[in-house]
Amino acid sequence: MDWLLHADTTGEKLVLMVVAVLMFVAVMGLILFATDRIRSLPPWVVGVIFVTPVVLALGFGLVYPAIETIKESFYDRSGAFVGLDNYVAAFTRDEFQVVLRNTAVWVVVVPLASTAIGLLYAVLVDRARFEKFAKTLIFLPMAISLVGASIIWKFVYAYRPVLEGVPAENQPNQIGLLNQMLVWFGLEPQQWLINSPANTYFLIVVMVWIQAGFAMTILAAAIRAIPTDIVEAARLDGLGGTRMFRYITVPSIRPALVVVITTIAMATLKVFDIVRTMTGGNFNTSVVSYEFYRQSFVQRNTGLGAALAVILFVLVIPIVVYNVRQMRRAEEIR
Repeated sequence: MDWLLHADTTGEKLVLMVVAVLMFVAVMGLILFATDRIRSLPPWVVGVIFVTPVVLALGFGLVYPAIETIKESFYDRSGAFVGLDNYVAAFTRDEFQVVLRNTAVWVVVVPLASTAIGLLYAVLVDRARFEKFAKTLIFLPMAISLVGASIIWKFVYAYRPVLEGVPAENQPNQIGLLNQMLVWFGLEPQQWLINSPANTYFLIVVMVWIQAGFAMTILAAAIRAIPTDIVEAARLDGLGGTRMFRYITVPSIRPALVVVITTIAMATLKVFDIVRTMTGGNFNTSVVSYEFYRQSFVQRNTGLGAALAVILFVLVIPIVVYNVRQMRRAEEIR
C-alpha cells in the first residue's frame, strides 16, 4: 500500500481513488450487515454494543488523560514528587496572581458584554425591514477563526512610532485603524497592547466581537418563540418599550439567557488563541489557558502546567453544573 500513498502519476491517483471508494463501500456494507444482525439480539445486548465504543472512547480520550494530568500536577519538572507545591505556587506567586486576575476579568466581562450586546441587537432588529442583513452582519465574525480575528484586530491596534522633530502633517500614516483615527482627530497614537491592565480589555473586545453574534442568534430565536398572546395581553395592559422588555421579554427568555451566558463563559475560560496571537502572554495579559501551555511546552515545567490545567478544569465544573440544572428546570417548566 505504500506505493499508493506516494502516487505521483494520474493513473496511480485514479487507482488510489477507486481503492478509497471500495473501502468506503466495504465499511458501509459491514455496518448495514451488522445492523441487520443486531435486530435479532435482545435489547440489552444491542444497548451494550452501542454504548461500549462510547464508554471506551471517553475512557481513553477523557478520563485517562484527566487522571494522568492530575497525577502529573504533583511532580516538578525533574520528576520529583512535590505534593501540592505546584498549586501553592499557582495561587501565591505574583505572576500567577496576575494570570488568575486576568482570567477572572475575562470570565466576568466577556459573557456579560456579549450577551448584553446580542440581546440589545436582537431586540432592536426584531421584525425590522433590514433584519436579515443586520443579523448577518453581526453573525459574520462567528465564521472567522479566533486566530484570524486576532490578526484582524492586531492590525486595528497596530502602532507606528511618531518621528521626533517631524511636523504632524509630515508624519507617516499609522498602520492601525484605531491609531489613524486618533491622528485624524488631532490626538496622539497609543500602544494599545502594551499598557497594563487596559490591554487585557482590548483583547477582550475581540472575544466579545465574535461571541455577540452567537448570543444574538440564540436570543433572537428565543424572542421569536415568546407566545403572541402574552405579548398582546401585555400591550392591552399598557406595557410598551422598556417596560415590555423588562417584564415580558427578559423573563420569557431567561432559560436562553442562562444557556448563552454559561456557554460563552466556558468558551472564555478556554481562550488561548487571542492571547497567543496578539501578545504572546506578554505585558501582563496571560490567562490560565495560555499559561499552562507556556509552562508545559515552553518552560518545560510540566508539573506546574498540569496544575494550571487542573485549576482550569475545576473552574469549568461549576459553570457546567449550573447550566445542566437550569436546563433541567426549564424542561420541568415545559
